[in-house]
Amino acid sequence: MGSRFSHLGLRSRVTLAFALGALILSASMGAITYLAARQVIIQQRKTSALHQAYVNASLVRSALRSPTPRIPELLDSLDTLPGSRSVLERRGQWFATSISIGKQALPRLLRAGVVGGSAATQSFLLSNTPELAVGIPVPSVDAAYFEVFSFGSVARTLRVLALALAGAALVTTIAGAVIGRWLSGRALRPLGTVSKAAVAIAGGRLDTRLPTDDSDLEPMARSFNHMADALVERIAREARFTSDVSHELRSPLTTLNTSLEVLETHSGELSSRASQALALIATELRRFGRMVTDLLEMSRVDSGAAELSTEEVAVGELVVHLATSSGAGVPAVLDPAVADRRVRVDKRRMERVAANLVDNAAQYAGGVTRFAAEHSAGRVRLVVADRGPGVAEEDRSRIFERFYRGTLSGRRGETQGSGLGLSLVAEHVKMHGGRVFVEARDGENRFVVELPLADEPVRAANDNADNAPSGREVPRR
Repeated sequence: MGSRFSHLGLRSRVTLAFALGALILSASMGAITYLAARQVIIQQRKTSALHQAYVNASLVRSALRSPTPRIPELLDSLDTLPGSRSVLERRGQWFATSISIGKQALPRLLRAGVVGGSAATQSFLLSNTPELAVGIPVPSVDAAYFEVFSFGSVARTLRVLALALAGAALVTTIAGAVIGRWLSGRALRPLGTVSKAAVAIAGGRLDTRLPTDDSDLEPMARSFNHMADALVERIAREARFTSDVSHELRSPLTTLNTSLEVLETHSGELSSRASQALALIATELRRFGRMVTDLLEMSRVDSGAAELSTEEVAVGELVVHLATSSGAGVPAVLDPAVADRRVRVDKRRMERVAANLVDNAAQYAGGVTRFAAEHSAGRVRLVVADRGPGVAEEDRSRIFERFYRGTLSGRRGETQGSGLGLSLVAEHVKMHGGRVFVEARDGENRFVVELPLADEPVRAANDNADNAPSGREVPRR
């Protein structure tokens, strides 16, 4: 029970605590009320029964002193309570007002005690009905008077009272749960604000802060805001460092590239081993150059200096252009549902997106097998498919992180890439209000770029706008 309780959410635990508290309190109060009411009702009934029995015993004694008493008429004339019956024993003979109550119906010990001269009362069951028998000896006329009182109505009253109290306990428990749910919602609402703020910061809205106008939450809000400020400062410092290092590396890279071009013009004069070394240097230097270029682009995105120069283009025209410019090596496949629709994109950045995806397929999957545009719920999907070993399920959510190298199958562990290509794809797509993901379908690995259609304001950039970098959009003229 304890482990199950600990797995519940905080609001559910508060609600359950309120419900249990209300149940325990209402059950306790109900039990006390029932026991007290039961004691009072039974005691009043007994007192009334004893009083009535003694009054009737006195009347019986007076009547039996007459020379020729008529006992049946005497018992019928007695003033009895509803449901009570009279029994008289005189000189060994028994008389009763009801055939259901006679000598044998009375408890044996009660009969013996009263006939022996001792007044007594005893509760017993008769046909599953609670009864109270009162016995009073009348020695002056050599008799014993018994009166039996039915407690069936009392039992029914107590059952109704118990059901009413149980119903009240149930209603109180439900009310406690409702109040607990409502109060926990109000109490935990500030935590929801903190959660939303944390999600916003994680999504890239680094200017998100918590209000400090609540005196109870002010320490937490100030700590959160201080943490956010420190995070922004650290990100800015790292972005500046990356940008500065990248800029500083460009000059020596330019010099090295120039020197490399000179050496390559004289490669025919070099020995075989020297030519091989030169080719290796050229490959690594170009890869290093691409990495520095990617780092510079990342630093511009992080600093908010990246600009979008957008224009509206037809999807069909865009996809054909991207398939050609990226060197996909396969013709573009167009879904007729979106071929004539329009999207607003920065062509230069979309060319970079397509080139990186095609290059990724070339490195790890033997090249692109399909370059297509598909329609999906008011959006267009650009699909770059291959038939390589695929991306492991556990890596699909992280493959677009910077420098992430997960447990990839096949040739993916042999890459010499910088680890920035797919993260740049994700950044550029986010700037367009879209998203990128990888999936396996119909025997293909599919890298999917999903963009909003400019002529259909369905979801537009709302799904990902909160996660997009704060780049400025400059319309192309």
